[in-house]
Parts: sequence; C-alpha cells; structure tokens
Amino acid sequence: MKPIRLMTGFFTVGVWTLLSRVLGFIREVMILSLIGPGPMMDAFVAAFRLPNMFRRFFAEGAFNAAFVPMFSKRLEGNEGAPEFAQNAFAGLFFVVTVLTALGMVFMPGLVWLTAEGFSQDGRFDVTVDFGRIVFPYILFMSLSALFSGILNATGRFAVAAAAPVLLNIFVISALTIAALTGSEAINWLIWAIPVAGMAQLALTWRAASQAGFSLRPKRPRWNKDMRDLVVIALPAALASGVMQINLVVGQLVASQYENAVSWLFAADRLYQLPLGVVGIAVGIVLLPDLSRRLRAGDDAGAQTALSRAAEISLALTIPSAVALMVIPLTLVSVLFERGASGTDDSAAIATAVMIYGLGLPAFVLQKIVQPLYFAREDTRRPFYFALVAMVINAGLAVGLAPLADWLAPAIAATVAGWAMYGLLALGARGFGEAARVDARFRNRIWRIVAASVLMGIALWFLNTQLTPLLSLPWWRGIGLLILLTIGAIVYFGSGQMLGAFKLAEFKAAMRRGR
Repeated sequence: MKPIRLMTGFFTVGVWTLLSRVLGFIREVMILSLIGPGPMMDAFVAAFRLPNMFRRFFAEGAFNAAFVPMFSKRLEGNEGAPEFAQNAFAGLFFVVTVLTALGMVFMPGLVWLTAEGFSQDGRFDVTVDFGRIVFPYILFMSLSALFSGILNATGRFAVAAAAPVLLNIFVISALTIAALTGSEAINWLIWAIPVAGMAQLALTWRAASQAGFSLRPKRPRWNKDMRDLVVIALPAALASGVMQINLVVGQLVASQYENAVSWLFAADRLYQLPLGVVGIAVGIVLLPDLSRRLRAGDDAGAQTALSRAAEISLALTIPSAVALMVIPLTLVSVLFERGASGTDDSAAIATAVMIYGLGLPAFVLQKIVQPLYFAREDTRRPFYFALVAMVINAGLAVGLAPLADWLAPAIAATVAGWAMYGLLALGARGFGEAARVDARFRNRIWRIVAASVLMGIALWFLNTQLTPLLSLPWWRGIGLLILLTIGAIVYFGSGQMLGAFKLAEFKAAMRRGR
C-alpha cells in the first residue's frame, strides 16, 4: 500500500488546527468584549449550536465515520472510489438540503427543545431569528466535510485542515468592521457565519476536484454501496445524536441560570484548543491510515500507528490538562477579561475550565480509540457505549443542578467523558494486537505523567510569584507568556531527561515523511 504519512499528517492538521484555534480565541475575545455575557450572547450561542449540532450528527460524526473507511478501502483496492464518492455526495446533498429547509421552518420548536429556559424572556425570539440566519451553515459544512474526508483519505490534509480557519477570519473581519463603524456587532457576527460556510465549501470542493474527484449535485442513486453506507452510518448517527443530546441537556440546565450559557461556551472554547489541536488532528489522520492498513493486512503497522498516535497525543494533552487545572483564572482573565466581560465572569469561566481540564485526557483518548471501531466499520458498539454515557451525563447534569447550580453540566460532561473512554477501551480488547499499544508506549506514558506533574508544580509556584505583574492591565499578556514559556521549558526539559520522549524523534519522523 502507499502509506499515509502519519506524523506528517498529524503535524499538518495540528498546525492548521492550532492556527484556527488561536484565531478562534481572538474571535471569542472580540465577542466577549463587544457583546459580552448576557442575553444577546446567550441567543447567539444557542442559535449557532443548532447547525453545529446537526453538522456533527450528519457530517463529521455519522457520515464520515462510515464514509472515510469505506472510501479509503475502495481507494486502496482500486474498487471504484470516484463513483462511490459521487453517489455519497448526491445522497448527502439531498438529505441535508431537506433538513436545512425543515430546520428553518420549525426553528421555534428547535429553540424550545434546546434552550427551553429562554422561553421565559426575550431571548427566545432573538434566538429564533438568529437560528434562521445561521442554520444554512449546516448545508455548506456537511458538504465541505465530505470533501475533507476525500482529501484526508488521499493523504492531502492541508486544505481540509485549513478550511475551518476561514470561519474565524470572516467572523474576526466582521467584528472588526462593526467595531470601527460603531455598528451592532451581533448583526455582523450572525451574517458572517453562512458567508464563511460558503467560502469553506468552495475551498474544499475545488481541492477535491484538483485531487481527481470532481463531484456534482445529481439525483441520488440507491445501490448496494449506499445501502452499506447507511447501514454503517445509522448507528454512528445515533451515537452522534446521543452525544448531541448530552450538549442539549447541558444547555437546558444552563439556560435556567443567568449568563451560564455564555460562561460554559467560553470555558468550552478554552479546553477545545488542546482537544482540537491534538485529539481531533490525530483522529482525522489515524482513521484513514488504520482503514488502509487493515485492508492491506498490516496489523503490525496498525499497532505502531495507534501507539505513536496515542504517545504524541498524551505527551501534549496531559500537560495541557494540568495547566487548565492549575492556572485557570490566569488564563481566563488574560484572554477574556476586557470590555463587557468582567472579573465575576472570569471567575465563573475559570471554574468551568478547571472542571473541563479534568476530562480533557478522556476526550482525546476517545478520538484515538474510536478509529479502531470505525476502521472495521463497527459503528454499533460505539452507539451502545454512547447511550450509557448519555444516561450518566443526563443524570448528573440534572441531579447535581440543585447542588452545583450551572456547573452541573461541566461536571457531568467530564464524568461521562471518562465513562465513554473506559467503555471504548474495554470493547477494543477483542480487536487483537492491532488495538494494543506497544512496549514503547507503556514505558513512556508514566514518564510523561511525571514530567507533567513537575510542570504543574512550576506553574503553580510561578503563578503566585507573578501575581503582581498579572494584575496590571498592560502587562498581563507578557506575564502569561512568561508563565507558559517557563512551564514549557520545565515540561520538555524534564520529559527529555526522564525519557518521556525524544524531541529528535519528531524531527526524524518528519524527515522520513512518516
């Protein structure tokens, strides 16, 4: 087989995802500064969550979980991959177009189901109006996800990874224009979403055409390939639906508390930085690689790919989680506390960030283990595991609300995340050697943990020493940069000495194109 360059792909996706997340931070800082936690931001968050929820349900979740392995195997075996992609595109285009139309018609019902607490005040009508503007985003992003899947399966990761950057560029540009002209920032923000979706679709569509997959809207054809795709995608769709129910339950609980939806949204953006750069990047590259290796009977290569993906992921995730738990208030106050966002908002967001930090390794580990199932076209068991996680999440989110108030959804998400990973790991034991990490990983993981603990101690101590500097408005950013730089030096230095990793290995892997 012609192997996918795993390390090259990971770093390509990781770098572009990092750029997207950094721009996303700038975006969130501008939103919190120009709009701030309150009714307008609550309405935007709830409205924008709707197309994102359905996008993950139909495209990035269910559809790609079925499409990417099937397409990768046909590509590896020269078994009509272009025809399969065209039929899948036609079917997805039809289904999501119908869904988009229905969603815009029944928007009040969708808002009531996902943010029932808004019905008690003016946020409900505003959310409905915003929802009808941003909901077509699902059409553009679902089709873009299909083209991204094609590009990833062929080892062309750059364009697919770069596409999400466009959303942040468009939103930042729109908010900048609003600030300079004195216009209503929320209006510019809302209309930037569908325009950015069109730009992302155009970019990935053109790249797929250049890769030899020129797809056009056509009448869907129902054949055996499409039946197999639906059979595999349906459990994944249900699993994605379960995960989205978790988000909705959390939002329903949070909507009962003033500003809570905005606070949780900001906290989610912060922990999504390492999750996106590491976990999602590895999952994107690992799925087509495992699929093609299993098709070629390369179990040893599959084990190596899994082990290296887990190793590099946790080497970056564990210290990130420690930082989120040790210095959350410093991170939040420097990044978000300005304009319409005050000290009380920072304290609330920081508490949620600390809770999400506890669950970060679990969310990343899920992204590593799930491709083991999807590469084998096994989407049923992840669905059953997701059902269990949903029950845990819903029970804790609702049950803890009288005790933990608006923080209950964050606690529930973290506990459910670890439960989901545990179930996935237990279920994967029957996949043989290809699903087991190798001796090198087992030897290094505890050294990674030790280096992360040393970094956490250093961050805690330095944070207390730099408190005067961090309290000065014009020097907070410099203080945080110093803090993170020293923390990184401690982590990578101690990790190198303890044998947690060897930085030269990453350079060598990039040179070899692995």
